[in-house]
Amino acid sequence: MTTTTVATTAFVETRHVLSDDERQIEQTVLAEIHQLFSNPTGDQRETYDTLIARTPIADGVTLEAIDRDGVSGWWVRPSGAPADRTILFLHGGAYLLGSAKAYRGMASQVAVRAGVAVFVADYPLAPEHVFPAAPEAAAAVRRWLGGQGQGVSQVALVGDSAGGALALSVLGDPTTSPTIAAVAVFSPWLDLAMTGASFTSPDIHDPIFEPEMLAGPAGTYLAGADPKDGRASPLYAVPEVLPPLLIQVGGDEILLDDARRYAKAAADKGGEVRLDIFDGLHHVFQGSTRDLPTARRALDEVAAFLSRHWA
Repeated sequence: MTTTTVATTAFVETRHVLSDDERQIEQTVLAEIHQLFSNPTGDQRETYDTLIARTPIADGVTLEAIDRDGVSGWWVRPSGAPADRTILFLHGGAYLLGSAKAYRGMASQVAVRAGVAVFVADYPLAPEHVFPAAPEAAAAVRRWLGGQGQGVSQVALVGDSAGGALALSVLGDPTTSPTIAAVAVFSPWLDLAMTGASFTSPDIHDPIFEPEMLAGPAGTYLAGADPKDGRASPLYAVPEVLPPLLIQVGGDEILLDDARRYAKAAADKGGEVRLDIFDGLHHVFQGSTRDLPTARRALDEVAAFLSRHWA
């Protein structure tokens, strides 16, 4: 893999180019994804969870299901994790799919690298629960973590796709405890109005999504709400003060410009922003730790980024 880096005082953009060998691996991974959805073993939610659960649960973690105080999810704790800090993981799935249980593997890969416990949150899914149920639930989980009586004073936020947007929506209340130390998001879906140039650019060849594949879920989730409401589309409500932010995205994704535009807006406000663009890799490739060396390295970078910013 080769990299090209462009840096300013507050903003670092790095472009990663895959080796030929890893491009071959990526094609195998994509074929497996398409095969799963072409021959599903259950409904759409079950199929999605089957895909996500392919990320192996890392050695050396304990798992604990939580369903109390209006909060549900899973604790994923590596041995020796400190008690004063936690990573809140908000999962993707276009607001219609996904579960904390399925995401335990990806969360564990972050947890063992960072040496910090991760809480993977469930939140209400559409169409049963439409906007703003998901961002309200994400904010409630943050408050719950601050009130656990476990000495948690800092939280880092991690999320993929729709979960990346939820992570950034949580920033809307800077006074809520616990303090947010840093944020890392994978292929965040930040503009439900889908105005980014990468949605229509002939130079973008997304191996997973066509624009209409996101338009349907966006309409179901919004249920008539304004797609430019900042709680649904954080691109339109970038806070004046942000914690350090890392965004990782594939160079061929239709969501590429969601990441680019948010990164620029955050940097323009003086925030510390790192944007890593991975050419040749699919939406939320970080889950493919079993197969892709770059997925493992990307999560190494996430852990290092978060570790640098704990108070």
